[in-house]
Amino acid sequence: MQVLIAPDKFKGTLSALEAAQAMAEGVLRVYPDAQVQLLPMADGGEGTVAAAVEAGFEERLTAVVGPILKPTGAVWALNGTTAVIETAQASGFLLAEQNPENALRAHSYGCGQLIAAALDGGATEIVLGLGGSAMTDGGTGALRALGLQLLDRHGTLLPLGGGPLADAVAIDASGLDPRLASVQIRLAVDVDNPLSGPDGAAHVFASQKGADGAGVELLDVGLRNLASLLRQEAGADVNVAGAGAAGGFPASFLAFAGRQIGSVRIEPGAQLVGELVGLDAKLAAADLLLTGEGSVDAQSLAGKTPVAVARKAQQAGVPVVLVAGQISVGFEELTALGVVAAASLVEVARGADAALAEPARYLALATAEALNGI
Repeated sequence: MQVLIAPDKFKGTLSALEAAQAMAEGVLRVYPDAQVQLLPMADGGEGTVAAAVEAGFEERLTAVVGPILKPTGAVWALNGTTAVIETAQASGFLLAEQNPENALRAHSYGCGQLIAAALDGGATEIVLGLGGSAMTDGGTGALRALGLQLLDRHGTLLPLGGGPLADAVAIDASGLDPRLASVQIRLAVDVDNPLSGPDGAAHVFASQKGADGAGVELLDVGLRNLASLLRQEAGADVNVAGAGAAGGFPASFLAFAGRQIGSVRIEPGAQLVGELVGLDAKLAAADLLLTGEGSVDAQSLAGKTPVAVARKAQQAGVPVVLVAGQISVGFEELTALGVVAAASLVEVARGADAALAEPARYLALATAEALNGI
């Protein structure tokens, strides 16, 4: 039996690779002669670079400015002329203390430094995984690292961050790195929020990054102002679905697509990562697919990694076994995705505390239980 194991991370407990290894242990308990292939997955957030490296990309490390001006080392990946970058690596939530001040100061400058490093490495296609970010700066920090200037009413350069965007009166894109004009940028997202407004980056996500009520309003005003300036400068409407990902990161890039930047596309993260790691080809050789993540719920059905992977397997005629930390959707909904068996760590461990204490052990046990139920 050819078994493909393609989970996302079990957030806070196991990386996607660690999860795949634990699931493989469970498979071999039930099918000791099975041929098992591990394919760690991601949806564009943390783990995207790791998935690319596991699939054969070369790992690179670059020193960058973190989201609140502290230096950090950021990992990215390169394969030929394709680079994979995560906002979480250079401008991530875990790199900045969450408080009202930092929510306004945090920026994406380090992501721009990674793009520059990718250009130095010869990349002409850059996949940017947008997830786990600390900033709400509309992607301005990243483009400022690449030559963009934002000016206030005195003609002075604005400080980095989302808070100062409300004071911007002019954008100067004339200094953008000319190499961008021949680059295809693919933005991997797992949300469809617009840039601003009640469903936008500030109102939905900024409080998770430490912003208080006044900060949320200021950040939203700044993003609205940025959208207006980008429309004046580039003639583009950037308040579109998906532009609210990673603190509005896509907005500034979308504005200059087809101008100073070759092309920019917003794409579903799990599908894009699946393309990078060769999911379709590996499914073609599989008899059974195992997938999972920390929690499978109603939001997962919108296209989170296990659901996206299951749909691909269903199209290929490969039965799916789902194992997750907890599952809160009905089996009828799972069956519609081609799932033939499912199990949760919380049920196998008889409690969340036990499952969290020994996640690898219970993931292996839950995998074996699901397979025994086929």
